[in-house]
Amino acid sequence: MTSTRDLESAAALFGNRFAVQDTPDRFFPEEGMTAVDAMRLVAEDLAIEGDPGRNLATFVTTWMEPEAQRLIAANLHRNFIDHAEYPRTAEIEQRCIRMLADLFHAPGETTGARTQGSSEAIMLGALSLKWKWRQRQQAAGRSSDRPNLVFGADVHVVWEKFCRYFDVEPRIVPLEPGKYTIGPDDVLPHLDENTIGVAAVLGTTFTGHRDDIVGINDLLVQVRTERDLDIPMHVDGASGGFVWPFLYPDSLWDFRLEQVHSINVSGHKFGLVYPGIGWLVFRERSDLPDELVFKENYLGKTDETFTLNFSTGSAMVIAQYYNLVRYGRAGYRYIMGNMQHNAHRLADKLEEIGRFEIIGRGEEQLPLVAFRLAGPEPFNEFDVAWQVSAERGWMLPAYTLPPDAQEVTIMRALVKETLSQEHVDTLARDIHEACDTLEKKGGAHESERARMVVGSGH
Repeated sequence: MTSTRDLESAAALFGNRFAVQDTPDRFFPEEGMTAVDAMRLVAEDLAIEGDPGRNLATFVTTWMEPEAQRLIAANLHRNFIDHAEYPRTAEIEQRCIRMLADLFHAPGETTGARTQGSSEAIMLGALSLKWKWRQRQQAAGRSSDRPNLVFGADVHVVWEKFCRYFDVEPRIVPLEPGKYTIGPDDVLPHLDENTIGVAAVLGTTFTGHRDDIVGINDLLVQVRTERDLDIPMHVDGASGGFVWPFLYPDSLWDFRLEQVHSINVSGHKFGLVYPGIGWLVFRERSDLPDELVFKENYLGKTDETFTLNFSTGSAMVIAQYYNLVRYGRAGYRYIMGNMQHNAHRLADKLEEIGRFEIIGRGEEQLPLVAFRLAGPEPFNEFDVAWQVSAERGWMLPAYTLPPDAQEVTIMRALVKETLSQEHVDTLARDIHEACDTLEKKGGAHESERARMVVGSGH
């Protein structure tokens, strides 16, 4: 009879002892294990995870150059918040902010912040709107008890989170079938002296289009002149902030518009950096209230912090700077152009199938394809997403739109840097074959539909 010690010795020599044992999953282990065992345990558990290369749902970067990965690995151990101890990292953060301010046409010297992602950047930007509104209200002798924020239903959920967490009334403009962004006529009825700002989206997660930022800016200028209400705009460029400057350089959406006072962008989306890194950039230094900046006497030196989080790694700040100097405007323009080319090719291929209509084709858009079934079929968009996943492993999101367009179901394929033209052709063919399968067998079974993941974030 083989002893436990003999089995463990054999496992150590020939493989992983967890090949025939339960993995720790509930109780804190009494004993540890060798580094090799721990590595194999985790690696083999993740081996059956989804493939990021076939994830057409996520906006988050899934590939970086080997040189960038080496820099990331070399800087994982530095705490970004310790500016006094790591002053070069702090300087690199400021370089990135200055470069983004230049990219977004800030009129002069300004400031901003590195964040964990656009969610934190939006929280900080919206807090700045609230504090500046309070200052205006107090200067005018008006109450500051009932702040409100205006935005469309096409925003990311973080905007509603901000309103709930920080006691601001959300004034949400509903969508309509066939109208999936907002403009000045939608915003106007919601503006009053208690409006801390208007949030406009540059590249929605639903269809990849932008709100009418120029029209909203013109409205806010008019309201400032005619009603003496200086209402700023924040542009949520989480996805679009690294796309529009390169694909649509003449399109006005940034600090060239006078009522745009702050912009957020996700470095870990089209900034081409692994998660998590986001950026908040202000039009002018005065747009960041002094009260929101904390001076910390930490580890014997004074640091200024403007964050919701505190300790965090330096690696992704370094990675963002690497990308900015590695690619420059020419490199980003080339990469975004390639993605746009392949998105257009995918749209062509899907139209050739004859079952789909492309949403908002010909408009300024992120490098993605938003589409839906063009007519009655014995299956729906959720069935197509399920079938193409079952047959080929593509993670293709299907979801209904927010109110009042909740009856509209669409699909979305995000075309990333690593999705080549050959991949695009293969994807279109796999979608076509999935539809053929569904036509023969009918839609997904109710038990399958109960397991479907829905939502634009999928």
